[in-house]
Amino acid sequence: MSAISPELSMGPVSLSVAGLERSRIYYTRHIGLRVLDEAPGQLTLGVPDRPLLYLREQPGARIVRHTTGLYHFALLLPSRSELARTLRRLVITETPLTGASDHAVSEALYLSDPDGHGIEIYRDRPRDEWRFAGDSVRMTVDPLDLHSLLAEAGEENQIVMAPETIMGHVHLHVADLAAAERFYVDQLGLELMARYGPSALFVAAGGYHHHIGLNTWAGVGAPPPPPDAAQLRWATLTLPDARARDATIAQLEAGGVALEAADGTTVVRDPSGNRWRVVSAA
Repeated sequence: MSAISPELSMGPVSLSVAGLERSRIYYTRHIGLRVLDEAPGQLTLGVPDRPLLYLREQPGARIVRHTTGLYHFALLLPSRSELARTLRRLVITETPLTGASDHAVSEALYLSDPDGHGIEIYRDRPRDEWRFAGDSVRMTVDPLDLHSLLAEAGEENQIVMAPETIMGHVHLHVADLAAAERFYVDQLGLELMARYGPSALFVAAGGYHHHIGLNTWAGVGAPPPPPDAAQLRWATLTLPDARARDATIAQLEAGGVALEAADGTTVVRDPSGNRWRVVSAA
């Protein structure tokens, strides 16, 4: 098994939602994303020249808990001041938070959209400030100092996210953590960066604290979401070029992983049925 390219990055996430207009209002007014494209029943959101979120309308889609699928997608901001401006926008728009944490490697705000999809908005601390215990990065779940953060917001009210915003990581519910580790580490070639007790682990490429989080907090053996649930449709692994993409696909095939074709891209499912598009940046 070869390690995946250290230049791996995370691409857009696609979600099904019950009402497209409701989601448009939430993600533009509250989160600060822009509408990049729209078609009947579909909406593309992001920052200039960078799609981050594809929404597909599924009328009647309902919130279902205790299944595999999305725990949260995480939007990475370029600085602490941008996170501060995001927090102020959330306060001004009276947007509820579901949490706020200092993870030692990062500072993060947590939310839930109208369809129950989890969202993290965060900023990274410089890598030279990260601490390790052996090969494992040290990540904490400490309270975030919101007053200190707001003090860095400056004077100008910012209604949109910074154009440098990227998809930083994706965190998933899985049914079996050992099976997930075999897939993401042994077959896909990501590096195990940290464990959180017996119920969560974090994997990455290039020494990042995590590109993918995996947990069994929805229950060991949790089933996939039913068809009428608002749910993760797919997430994206972006390799730096076609050669790196093809090497990853070949490694998955050699490991006996079934591949699918969808919309001109290769799609792979993890052992819990979570779908990943495998694409190249160039």
